[in-house]
Amino acid sequence: MCDDEIHQGLVDPNLSRRAFGLSAAAAAALAATMAHAQDTVVEKDVDVTTPDGTADAALFYPKGPRSGKGGKWPAVLIWTDIFGLRPVFRDMGRRLAAQGYVVLAPNPFYRKGRASVVGADRFDFSKPDDRAKLMAIAGTIGGPGTVERDAPAFFAFLDAQPQTDRKKKAGTQGYCMGGPLVYRTAAILPDRIAGAVTCHGGGLVTKTESSPHLLIPKMKAEVYSAVAANDDARSPTDKDVLKKAFADAGKTARVEVYDGCNHGWCVKGSAVYNEAGAERAWSELSALYKRKLV
Repeated sequence: MCDDEIHQGLVDPNLSRRAFGLSAAAAAALAATMAHAQDTVVEKDVDVTTPDGTADAALFYPKGPRSGKGGKWPAVLIWTDIFGLRPVFRDMGRRLAAQGYVVLAPNPFYRKGRASVVGADRFDFSKPDDRAKLMAIAGTIGGPGTVERDAPAFFAFLDAQPQTDRKKKAGTQGYCMGGPLVYRTAAILPDRIAGAVTCHGGGLVTKTESSPHLLIPKMKAEVYSAVAANDDARSPTDKDVLKKAFADAGKTARVEVYDGCNHGWCVKGSAVYNEAGAERAWSELSALYKRKLV
């Protein structure tokens, strides 16, 4: 689970304006990609029944039939960062669906209320009071058994959609606090999840008995974990612990530190957004899904 230290990049925006921005041509290409996704994807607001109540979520899937494929696509679950479901994650869902997936982006804090309960425009992580309120809300998804109840419900919903190809493996990706949720999901549903991606995941390695990295032996997914430079500077041994845990368990995984990219760099609109770094992570994610969700 993320904490105020994990969010150093959000507290100190001066750390974010590092090097390699995209060229104007590349930025234009990205804009064209997003416009294409807008035109080729169906987006729906949905409610998902879980053991703890009703989770509001956004569902995305490609428009029209898929030639020779029966109009069905692999499923992907997106875990948001601590600010929850909002337009930037809808953009991610739309973009991913345009690549040929049925995507669910739930409000992880549905136990506290619908998606508007949290938002980067409502909380300032640099303020201790706001930070404390956010962490209390985040605790509603990070507690014992929550993901173990939520993840199966979210995938049951995805698998009930006529657009989902249940014969193909599924994927899951997460940002910030969503990183540990990805590890937990992959461990809970090892026979379903074949691809798992974390971007600036907070708290993947802790000193507790419930540390996410201890779940690695239960996973069957190929895992890609992109680590923020300032997170690595603060906890320089975490990446080595992760690599060793994957190696010891005989799992296929990559753990990479993104130089010049700070915690939160993949989320457009944040003070630390790094477009080149975000596109690199997206390319890795896309390649992993294309390789494994078959």
